Amino acid sequence: MNNPVHTAAQDRAARGAFGGASWNSRNTGRLLIWIAGIAVVMNGVFPLVWMLLTSLKPEGELSRLPITYFPDAVTLSNYATVLGLNPNDPSPKPFWRWFGNSALISLVSAGLCVWISSQVAYVIARMNIRGRGVILAVIAGISMFPLITLIVPLFQTMRALGLLNTHLALIIPYTVLSLPVCTLMMVGFFQQIPRDLENAAMVDGCTRAQALWKVVFPLSAPGVFTAAILAFVNAWEEFLLALTLIQREDMRTLAVGITLYQGEFAFPWALISAALVLAMVPVAVVVVMFQDRVVSGLTAGGVKG
Repeated sequence: MNNPVHTAAQDRAARGAFGGASWNSRNTGRLLIWIAGIAVVMNGVFPLVWMLLTSLKPEGELSRLPITYFPDAVTLSNYATVLGLNPNDPSPKPFWRWFGNSALISLVSAGLCVWISSQVAYVIARMNIRGRGVILAVIAGISMFPLITLIVPLFQTMRALGLLNTHLALIIPYTVLSLPVCTLMMVGFFQQIPRDLENAAMVDGCTRAQALWKVVFPLSAPGVFTAAILAFVNAWEEFLLALTLIQREDMRTLAVGITLYQGEFAFPWALISAALVLAMVPVAVVVVMFQDRVVSGLTAGGVKG
């Protein structure tokens, strides 16, 4: 026959060691969440760290076996070559030209996207439009089209307009492709702003357009910043359209220009890694500067819709 005193002591010891009966539900769930979070972070961070370490290695060290994870001799020669500061480079690439092209195209397309999507979102959120749910569904469906299906019609359109090998050949499609996501995001924000604020502004003499830009737009700053950053990042990182619609080397964007470092018989991993690290700097700076607004935008924008 079991000793009740001994059994109770054992139960108390078990609860003290394993957190009691709640371990199997709450603690196990927390442990799984932590494991999943660490796996996601490692999956995203490890390639970036590996790329950074590769960019600091001499070219000969990359072919050494066994593989070394950290550079034996840190060198900045790869960055000097990418930036055009290496006098021994026989064929320097116009990195800064590509960088400027990407910056111009990304900034202009992001600005146009925010300007257009804000007005479309305001009409959808504020006006009594019949079939608004259908319109939102169509906008969401358009955003799901794979880009590869649009390559041929976009190429033919730009060729007919005489825009191939120009910045407009990328600014126009980048703006249009980012419009659905930005519009849906801003609709959620505009719906959270009380109509009384706009009515009060219009009573004071503002038109509806002035109420949008002077009242609704500033109050939706987190959503506006989030939409602008998403449009900027999408344009900065896009590769397929930039490769297809622009063939002149001096007009290429940075995403395509980096691929030109590859030779016919060589693949300079260290050089390409250095160029990729430099290409990530603008995106990282933008995200760090506006991370608070981006986080609040992504969370608050999904409350209504």
